Amino acid sequence: TGYDFPAAREGRVVLETFTTGLPKPMAAFVFNTRRAVFEDIRVRQGLIELFDFEWINANLFNGAFRRTGSFFEGSELSALGQPASERERSLLAPFAQAVSADVMAGTWRPPVSDGSGLDRQRIARGMELLRAAGFRTNQGKLVDRNNRPLAFEVVVATRDQERVLLAWKRILDRVGIDMSIRQVDSAQFERRRQGFEFDMMPMVWGSSLSPGNEQTFRWGSRAADQQGSFNLSGLKSPAADAMIAQILSALTREDLVSAVRALDRVLMSAQVALPLYHLPEQRIARWTTMARPERPALSGQAIDAWWRARQ
Repeated sequence: TGYDFPAAREGRVVLETFTTGLPKPMAAFVFNTRRAVFEDIRVRQGLIELFDFEWINANLFNGAFRRTGSFFEGSELSALGQPASERERSLLAPFAQAVSADVMAGTWRPPVSDGSGLDRQRIARGMELLRAAGFRTNQGKLVDRNNRPLAFEVVVATRDQERVLLAWKRILDRVGIDMSIRQVDSAQFERRRQGFEFDMMPMVWGSSLSPGNEQTFRWGSRAADQQGSFNLSGLKSPAADAMIAQILSALTREDLVSAVRALDRVLMSAQVALPLYHLPEQRIARWTTMARPERPALSGQAIDAWWRARQ
């Protein structure tokens, strides 16, 4: 919407979008499963159901974003929307409980709302999961079997993160869940991240087309107890450990892709983060006096490969 000026209206500046083959970053609010409030996967699933991405995207971001589901979204490494191959099934066979049936079948997607900001179907599904985890409504608050309220704090560093949470909080308040938002400065945010001193916290994991040792630091069981690691969720999964080992020992591209997709299925099934969104395309505005290659690189348009067109 910021390109409404004479040169653009006259066609001397053109707007273009391009898709890339690189994994999109996984931006998420991470559940710290070291905290008792998030130990039960049904609690995490219920809270994810109550997050209305469609309303947030339409009202805060003018529909610019797309929901992220995979930790390697938009690349050949992603398992989202694809049934597991025979190789993946073989790798995951010893860990049958680590991957949900819908993720294995390729039918799982993050919940989709009607965009109203108060989708009754999504709320009903979220409440069903929370009740299965032992919560009930008492005087307008959701409480557990010991009458303790479902309450947690999200630590953020920016106003943009806070306003997304405020949209979520409106729904949580309505069903009796007490979520508080604490905005801190960058130094305190980093200290809390390194020491795992939070209930929930935003995080972005970027990926390349050749994942490697960094996966151990993000998802390995040992990293869950290593302060300063990027295993913010505290995930301790023998399945994830085994898939990471397969990634590191892969000798062919086919083996690497299968191992990464298998890890992706484990992570999607674990529900340790509330997935947010990504820009689906690379956006370019250029003068028509500049020419570019017809086919972009795998990583998108490389500006240093452009040239001045003949007039």
